[in-house]
Amino acid sequence: MNVHIRTGGLLALLACLAASLIGCSAQAQPVAHTSPRPPVQGETAAPASPPRAVGWLTVTTSQEAAPLTVFYPSADPERPVQRGPFNFQLAPDGAATPGNGRLVVISHGSGGGPWVHMDLARRLVQAGFVVAIPLHKGDNHQDDGTPGPQSWERRPAEVSAAIDAVAALPRLADTLQLDRVGVYGQSAGGHTALSLAGGAWSPGNFRRHCEVHIAQDFNACVGLATQLRGDWLDSVKLRVARQVLNWHFDDDRPRTHHDPRIAAAVSAVPAAADFDMRSLERPRVPLGLVLSGQDRWLTPRWHGERVLAACQTCELLARLPQGGHSIGLSPLPPGLQGLEARLLNDPPGFDRATELPKVDARIVDFFSRHLGLR
Repeated sequence: MNVHIRTGGLLALLACLAASLIGCSAQAQPVAHTSPRPPVQGETAAPASPPRAVGWLTVTTSQEAAPLTVFYPSADPERPVQRGPFNFQLAPDGAATPGNGRLVVISHGSGGGPWVHMDLARRLVQAGFVVAIPLHKGDNHQDDGTPGPQSWERRPAEVSAAIDAVAALPRLADTLQLDRVGVYGQSAGGHTALSLAGGAWSPGNFRRHCEVHIAQDFNACVGLATQLRGDWLDSVKLRVARQVLNWHFDDDRPRTHHDPRIAAAVSAVPAAADFDMRSLERPRVPLGLVLSGQDRWLTPRWHGERVLAACQTCELLARLPQGGHSIGLSPLPPGLQGLEARLLNDPPGFDRATELPKVDARIVDFFSRHLGLR
């Protein structure tokens, strides 16, 4: 959603700002996507040969619970599967085969879903992991009604519920040990990963950040509602945005979530301006970071780089100076338009095909080292 404000359109902006914070939705026409990626030379977590087939199933545990997409090593052959704008090779409802006994839960970004994380999921499955991706309620590509703090507070519990749901799957229960689970998240999902690693955040911290830095971190504060264009309307947009933020982000109660099964976390280009950085100085579990230098949505100095500066034990898995906000999305949705395209499309000169397989391999290696594989 890209709202071009005209004189007299402030009520529309108010509604947009109130409903749109950190987002990441996209719809486009189907395109072919080749999977798996080629192996990356020199990475320690390269999949065994021959590569495992990727089984796929969708789990709905209750009418209230969001669907859960699960990928796992399978003994069945893969076949073409189209999901949204993408074509994949998968083994739908395939028979499970034992892997390495560990689960990784992926938390998607606001307005997102499972399929933009398929490349990383495939890499993890080929290394023996089971991967579960919950569709975060009210903050996904099908339902974006409650992004922001309402979703941020629910998301860690939704990860815990995803672990419970996988534990109840007969075909996978005997192949897994769920005492040490990994979590990966991108953007708002990176926020989820920080929470599960021990971080504490509050809506009040977010409001204070935006009060001071909204001009430099505008789309982190207002999402896709609008953008600054360097004209006379910028002052109006800034004033209205501050008013909305003051109305909706006045709660200073720290939010935390502890799940003892989470044993390692990776946070990619995270939304992090609302965290108390003291809570992330020594995360309770190993925490890996994936950062980009050209993120137009979440200005790095107040988000991912701020976490890296505060954290004394974090592992920097990758810093991509030419990468943008979408380095955690692979495959990248095609056909993005307007402000969404500006914020999510790769910056000029970024070599996605070369760089992202290396990042995925480092993420797989991180979880392999920290989850105590069988």
